[in-house]
Amino acid sequence: MPETPPRRSILFRAEASTIGVDIGGTKILAGVVDPHGKVLARRQVPTPGHDVQLVEDSIVSVVQDLRRTHEIAAVGIGAAGFVDATRRVVMFSPHLNWRREPLQSAIAERVRLPVVVDNDANTAGVAECLYGAARGHRFVVCITLGTGIGGALIIDNKVFRGSNGMAGEFGHMQMVPTGHRCECGNRGCWEQYASGTALLRDARELISNGSPLAHRLRELVDGDPARLTGPQVTQEARNGDPLSLELLSDIGEWLGVGLAGLTAAFDPSCIVIGGGLSDAGDLLLGPTRLAFSKALTGRGHRTEPEIVVAALGPEAGFIGAADMARSAARRARRRTRRADRRDARVPRTAAPLGSRRRLM
Repeated sequence: MPETPPRRSILFRAEASTIGVDIGGTKILAGVVDPHGKVLARRQVPTPGHDVQLVEDSIVSVVQDLRRTHEIAAVGIGAAGFVDATRRVVMFSPHLNWRREPLQSAIAERVRLPVVVDNDANTAGVAECLYGAARGHRFVVCITLGTGIGGALIIDNKVFRGSNGMAGEFGHMQMVPTGHRCECGNRGCWEQYASGTALLRDARELISNGSPLAHRLRELVDGDPARLTGPQVTQEARNGDPLSLELLSDIGEWLGVGLAGLTAAFDPSCIVIGGGLSDAGDLLLGPTRLAFSKALTGRGHRTEPEIVVAALGPEAGFIGAADMARSAARRARRRTRRADRRDARVPRTAAPLGSRRRLM
């Protein structure tokens, strides 16, 4: 049964706030966002494993919680997966058990608001172009570095989604045909070499193998590699640990080579790097820019795109989703107005018996 919303929605007010929800492999981050991109309230809960119903319940829970204190026009969801061209169905997610999941209708039925779903990298890219590091650029590649690699392509100020809605899955470009197995099922995907997963895998392997290079990281986790986290490696790199610096440099080199390929294909004026791993800043982007310049086709004879860190941090995903939701609310408003006009044209008296006239 649909759940009763805690407050009456306001579909038609131009100044209405919307809710954006960013669903990652480890956490769900949501926020109320005003029409100027300002975050008015924020919630974060753990992603409840891979259970589809529990993830849906968690989305509904954070939305209803935020609606208790804010009037909301619509909900936007950034999902870590392949979203179809209608922006209703999550076709596949490498990190969650979504397989042709009708997420848009499932959430809309329960929250009774307009809902739009898109890939989480697309929502982050929209936010960075509107309010963040890519403002003023018309041709932008956005990369999110977290558990995997997400991507968004903004062409002439519009998200390019492709024929199936699945463009921008740069993390699953094959870089090493016989390389590490990826959760998507293939081998050697880019995200297996230039993501938080790659950073942790290599660091933990060195700890497990007893490498003397890993003595600082080993001390940090009392010899248990499973306790190591990505932020710990980043912090140790800031502290000058040679191995942590080397690991981030390796990630940066793979990242730079991949970005050079994307630039050869799409010729962006700006490349935005976001996601948790981007917190490493120049410890990551220094090696990235160097590898990028070495691998870029036409180097020395073209203007290289800016490679910048995302400005909105972890909030970019839900800010962009909220902006997409605002567009969904406007569409709902237009549909309602058209329906009202049609209703106004319907005669109030019944048609005579036997009449062939159809009422429109």
